[in-house]
Amino acid sequence: MNNISQSFLSRVNLPQFPLWDKMGSKRNLVSFDLEITARCNNNCRHCYINLPSQDEAARKGEIPLTEIKGMIDQAVSLGALWCLVTGGEPLLREDFFDIYLYLKKKGLLITVFTNATLVNKEHIRFFKKYPPRDIEVSVYGVTSKVYESVTRGKGSFSAFMRGLNLLLKSGIKVRFKAMALRSNVDELPRIADFCRDKTKDYFRFDPLLHLRFDGNSVRNKEIRSERLSAEEIIACEKADPQRFQALVNNCDKFIIPELADTACDHLFRCGIGNGELIVSPNGLIRLCSSLYCPDFLFDLRSYTLKEIWEELIPQVLKRRSSRKELKEKCLICPIINLCMWCPAHAYLETKELDSPVEYFCRVAKAREAMLTDALK
Repeated sequence: MNNISQSFLSRVNLPQFPLWDKMGSKRNLVSFDLEITARCNNNCRHCYINLPSQDEAARKGEIPLTEIKGMIDQAVSLGALWCLVTGGEPLLREDFFDIYLYLKKKGLLITVFTNATLVNKEHIRFFKKYPPRDIEVSVYGVTSKVYESVTRGKGSFSAFMRGLNLLLKSGIKVRFKAMALRSNVDELPRIADFCRDKTKDYFRFDPLLHLRFDGNSVRNKEIRSERLSAEEIIACEKADPQRFQALVNNCDKFIIPELADTACDHLFRCGIGNGELIVSPNGLIRLCSSLYCPDFLFDLRSYTLKEIWEELIPQVLKRRSSRKELKEKCLICPIINLCMWCPAHAYLETKELDSPVEYFCRVAKAREAMLTDALK
């Protein structure tokens, strides 16, 4: 599969393989995301989770090393093979090396998400001795003006370039990702060229900007102001030959006329809870990176991971919706796989899991028109 398409395909619904038909079968945990902090040394305009790096309350609320080790033990016992270590900025944790080494000792493949601004020679020596599967670096711009307009951190671009160059010169496997924002859209082609020039392995960009988990109205207004219109998203996707060709090549996975004939009313129609879970910085378990609805947050201090995985999550996946608008508009839509809509994103937008979101619908229809025209 073309890697450019994976940011889509990781979110697509697969009605031909409905998870709810397999509720009685044993489900193995394959991977987990370990968010070890919500703190970050940047203050990116679009971020849905970050707290200040010096936020003492946030630091004290982070899941401690002893509990992280216990959670890792439980995850491995359930079959986990791979872990994503992320944040916030994970390198802010003073015990980052201890957490990473424990994952290594358990035989897990490890990916680290970082902004690279804190990477130093000590990190390089450590990663060369204990190699990660890969390190994925966020690229917000390739000039200090654009980069720092996103991060709002004076000197952050030079710190990013210093850390990134250390990683690249070390031979550690680096992947890149970017967010398509109002603040960097004019530089997006240069960002793509910059990333592809520095790695032949992987680059992706994503126009989906989540709203804040904490519901901060000021920050949410800022995030909305960074969103591109449907027309601008399409322009970005058409302008990137690799991404556009991946969309065309996978059109049969995105536009599915048979969906219009289904009467299924299950709320979750994606890969949620199928092999993966997320550990929040405070020790709450959630089913996917976007789902922060209180009904679906499970405290590791109240349940074992086995109880959450085998008993609680299957109950969540059985959730249905009787909402007429959703059933007649979204759940039978043949282009839902081109859409940003899902219960998690709907909840962040509307505080309702089953509410359609007009912005997502506009983007999906614009993508459909683009692909239909390309296939003529």
